[in-house]
Amino acid sequence: MLFTNPEFVALVLVTTFLYYSPILRRWQVPILIGASLLFYAYGQANLLWLLLLSVGINIVSSYLVIYGRVGLRKFHATWGVIVNLSILLFFKYGPLLGHTFLPPANEVGAWLISLPLPIGISFFTFQGISLLVDTYRNRDIPAYRSLIARNIIKHAQTVLFFKGFFPQLVSGPIVKAHFFLPQIGPKRLTDVRWEYCFRTLVLGYFLKMVVADNLKDHTVLMTYPYFEGLSSLTLLMLLLGYSMQIFADFAGYSLIALGLAALFGYQFPVNFNFPYISASFAEFWRRWHISLSSFLREYLYIPLGGNRYGQVRTYLNLMATMVLGGLWHGAAWSYAIWGLAHGLALAAERFVSDRIDHRHVRGWRVLRVGLVFGYVTMTWLLFRLPDFSHVWAYLQALAANLHKPNDMLTIWFIGCYTIPVVLYHAHYLLRERAIGADNRLYGRFQNVDMVTFGLLLFLIITNKGSSGTFIYFQF
Repeated sequence: MLFTNPEFVALVLVTTFLYYSPILRRWQVPILIGASLLFYAYGQANLLWLLLLSVGINIVSSYLVIYGRVGLRKFHATWGVIVNLSILLFFKYGPLLGHTFLPPANEVGAWLISLPLPIGISFFTFQGISLLVDTYRNRDIPAYRSLIARNIIKHAQTVLFFKGFFPQLVSGPIVKAHFFLPQIGPKRLTDVRWEYCFRTLVLGYFLKMVVADNLKDHTVLMTYPYFEGLSSLTLLMLLLGYSMQIFADFAGYSLIALGLAALFGYQFPVNFNFPYISASFAEFWRRWHISLSSFLREYLYIPLGGNRYGQVRTYLNLMATMVLGGLWHGAAWSYAIWGLAHGLALAAERFVSDRIDHRHVRGWRVLRVGLVFGYVTMTWLLFRLPDFSHVWAYLQALAANLHKPNDMLTIWFIGCYTIPVVLYHAHYLLRERAIGADNRLYGRFQNVDMVTFGLLLFLIITNKGSSGTFIYFQF
């Protein structure tokens, strides 16, 4: 069930009505659990059991970390994390291992390749790991221990709600246990931040339905072998279009998730903070998919040693974290190479910045923004074309097709739907600069914002593209 489907709108409306009904107030969490299970089962009813199995593992292991034998706390947390990762590895990476290491005629290899990919498995697995790690780390802190109910039924309800809450169930943001669990409690309709919900939902649906869904109808030309006959300029514009599409698609989903959570009185962490204005790769990862990058930093990079054991170890930790982060995105070696490319960029950037200070060079930030954006955009090719031979063929066509005629319709179309993303980032820069210079300008930006959101709502109704799944559903 897509956020853009009429069925989803009906589900939200019915759930909201029941959720805020005074006579059902004590059942608010069960109502959201029921809506979440219905939401997941609508798309993959045959794999609902896997979500419930994952939840069950986390219920038992997190409960035992708090209320089990003191000497076995670490054991319970460890086996819970291992089982979570084993389920993820089996279903998500079984096909990759079968395809890579076993011959096509092998029965085991054929079985592994045929395994279905459960929607959202990466996201609800990481949230389960967050629950176990946070519970173990905070096991002796009374404020956190109080969040793990002694009543196992109540605790099971809490974990099922935490992992299954439908706005973030299939594509995040990845919400950490210590951030979400304290929020669970009765909510009132009068406490809803209606303006925030409106702005966030309208912007999210605009980015998805108008920008991403229109761009996808043209970036489909990047599919092999269609791109081989296109001019170099057209191929570059397609890369630009896909860069804008993947941002609009995932940032749009994240904004919709934030708006829906706020509608029910819950707060999710911001997942995108205008990443295409980043002047460094480190800054890019502080702005892009923030919930994933912070998860990898907190639960992987720092436990590996972070930057505490010298430069070489720091570079290795960066690359290992990014390679694993790349594989998290998809079960193909191209995603690992994508992660490695970003890991190398982060390591090289740290090496250079430790030795050279260019901060006072005129125009240096603008140049760096261009370099980071160009590098990031080129590496998105590994997302669009997971087959290495197709990536190589695309790069060859990019270099060799200078003489071919340009597809002006495609170029114009991509340029047109790139403008909203550019304006989105430019508006942020101008607003921050204006507010920093003169607080009186804040009101003017507020007035402009209201007109803008009215225009966005009009475009959603009149200029939406053909409906398509969110890109990150495959991860």
